[in-house]
Amino acid sequence: MKVVKNYLYNVGYQVLAIIVPLITSAYVSRVLRPEGVGANSFTNSIIQYFILFANMGIGYYGNRQIAYVRENKNQMSKTFWEIQIVKTIMTLYAFIAFEIFMIFYTRQPEYMWAQSLNLIAIAFDISWFYEGIEDFKVTVLKNSLVKVLSMIAIFVFVKGPNDVTLYIVVLALSTLIGNLTLWPNIRRDLDKISIKFLNPWQHFLPMAELFVPQIATQVYVQLNKTMLGVMVNETSSGYYQYSDNLVKLILALVTATGTVMLPHVANAVSHGDMHKVNKMLYKSFDFVSAVSYPMMFGLAAISLTLVPKYYGPGYDAVGPAMMIESIVILIIAWSNVLGVQYLLPIHKQKQFTWSVTLGAIVNLILNVPLIKLWGLNGAMWSTVLSEVSVTLYQLWAVKNLLSFKELFTDSWKYFISGLSMFIVVFWMNTHLKDTWIMLGGEVLIGVLIYTILIIILKAKIIDQLKELVGNKLKRE
Repeated sequence: MKVVKNYLYNVGYQVLAIIVPLITSAYVSRVLRPEGVGANSFTNSIIQYFILFANMGIGYYGNRQIAYVRENKNQMSKTFWEIQIVKTIMTLYAFIAFEIFMIFYTRQPEYMWAQSLNLIAIAFDISWFYEGIEDFKVTVLKNSLVKVLSMIAIFVFVKGPNDVTLYIVVLALSTLIGNLTLWPNIRRDLDKISIKFLNPWQHFLPMAELFVPQIATQVYVQLNKTMLGVMVNETSSGYYQYSDNLVKLILALVTATGTVMLPHVANAVSHGDMHKVNKMLYKSFDFVSAVSYPMMFGLAAISLTLVPKYYGPGYDAVGPAMMIESIVILIIAWSNVLGVQYLLPIHKQKQFTWSVTLGAIVNLILNVPLIKLWGLNGAMWSTVLSEVSVTLYQLWAVKNLLSFKELFTDSWKYFISGLSMFIVVFWMNTHLKDTWIMLGGEVLIGVLIYTILIIILKAKIIDQLKELVGNKLKRE
């Protein structure tokens, strides 16, 4: 039940972290207009490269290392401070690099300096520690409060198209304050450690191994927005961001399992229980398949009418782009299970690194011709094909470790159920009256169709849910 609770906590926070800007974006899209939204998206894509350098692979590495030693409080305290020292030093280097960059970069300096607050915030982010000890309640509750306050601040202070800088500052400060709220708990959770017993640089090379996949991942997460801003215009970069926001909201429900399961699997690996590891993997893969198929088909079915209704006039281009990008919901869900939940905990960093590096290379090769041919939609197809290459490589990497038959046993059931749902909902979405009530009805009908079909087809996820409910009732 602990994994389930942590999953729900993490889902709650991940959804809130994306749903807050989604709630505000309907307002911001109209107030800042496509040009202002694009300026924020473009400059944020640039600062993310410096944030990537400051993070130095710590998210995955720190989470995993804390999970390995969490049963020894003294060792855990030592590990925490060693990793945090490296992170602080890397953030300082990253900020110096940013200052040098700004000497030569003269485009929108005010926006860029406002974005640099996000870089400062990274130094204080210790969420990886609480993920490692599987205490998701702390990060969720504190950060949730800050996110809600930031949402209120946007509605109060951002009033017109000249408030782009203020909007960037509010978002960045919410991240910084959210990270700072985690520090008071550290005194309770860690022992006092003398600095002379610390050896932070022993972690540098292992972090560097996970830094490479983070670089590669960031390439096809941020490079699309940067290249659209350069090759087309900043407004297209904003369109990409707004499509990505809605897709990432859906993905948060699925990929939250990765953050929760990584320390859980790592702890099982540390005890040498590979049978338990594989068993958890099969269940997790089936779960994300059952959830991501309907999410992928459902978002694609309503995207053409959802976007103009939600974002307002001037954003019609986001609808077709989102329909294309919805494919990655399933693809990333699978790669999250195979990569984050399996390859990393069992020390297969090299295979994980090669997979995301391949994705970055595919993205880089395809971006230029596809963006030149189709602009925004070309960038979306490049994203989809990049993610497909990542997942295919990871499947090849685990072919001798896992049973594909076990992984994909019920996948066809979820596909048929999701496709059937898509056909009905897409027809309704394009032929019936375009209102919010009708859109809500389409979503409910889609859920009903999918649920009935997986029950009829007797998918394994139904048995898992029955088992989960049965175990909870026994405890009560």
